[in-house]
Amino acid sequence: MAAVIRTDKLTKSYGSHRGIVDVDLEVQQGEVFGFLGPNGAGKTTTIRVLLDLIRPTSGKAFVFEIESSADPNAIHRRIGYLPGEFALYDRLTGLQTLEYFGNLRGGVDKVYQAQLIERFDLDPSRRFREYSKGNKQKVGLVAALQNKPDLLMLDEPTSGLDPLVQQTFFEVMRERVADGGTVFLSSHVLNEVERSCDRVAIIRDGRIVQTGRVDALRDLAHHQVELRFAAEPPVAEFDKLPGVTDVAVENHLIRMRVLGPITPVVQAAARLGVTDFLSREPSLEETFLALYGRESAEVKS
Repeated sequence: MAAVIRTDKLTKSYGSHRGIVDVDLEVQQGEVFGFLGPNGAGKTTTIRVLLDLIRPTSGKAFVFEIESSADPNAIHRRIGYLPGEFALYDRLTGLQTLEYFGNLRGGVDKVYQAQLIERFDLDPSRRFREYSKGNKQKVGLVAALQNKPDLLMLDEPTSGLDPLVQQTFFEVMRERVADGGTVFLSSHVLNEVERSCDRVAIIRDGRIVQTGRVDALRDLAHHQVELRFAAEPPVAEFDKLPGVTDVAVENHLIRMRVLGPITPVVQAAARLGVTDFLSREPSLEETFLALYGRESAEVKS
């Protein structure tokens, strides 16, 4: 099966500033491909090169087996695109905005457009300048979806959406895939990619650091745990548990990082008389810092 997206050592530099470096990607038809990384990692730059909105410094990008700079119009006709920063004509209503984008494609299925508007709970009569951030995002999503594109290119698509609308978005996205579409989804939210994507590439400082099935994300996940005891904390009991690192003590409080299953820590805490237990999954930024921070510091030194 031919790849819908393929890049070969794709590089984009902004003078002395880093963009992306030697990015190799391959996205197959019918998959939801997550492009994951902290803000500023190079996700948006990659998408813009794929769409020929900017030209690469070196390397090549292919979409539908067409080199991105050779015939971008042929690529754009088959794509639904949501940029990370979505701003349009303030005086147009939501519906006028959708019709404008639809007409650029030669018209849309009005019934499907109306279904999307209803499912995203969008008021299409209001002017764009009157919309909240979340409602502007809804307009962008409907505009990207309404032509039933072969490829959805989505840059931080759930930004500003409430949880119910996010759920609707993932349902509609999966329907598009079931109809033969492909999704390239850029995000910095770890659990968003984990719940919605089939495969994922992780980018850091402009370079791909990991690519594979989304199950591999679970190897990155860890928890920050705080345990409070009435007496002096039994630090040694936790130091020896699997996956426990970075143990620190402050008065009657123990802080630790737990990689993998948290069950052994919970069982030990209960047995040792814990009085308060707090666990949270860190942000992707924190995860990257924990996993790659030391390496980055060594490189910089």
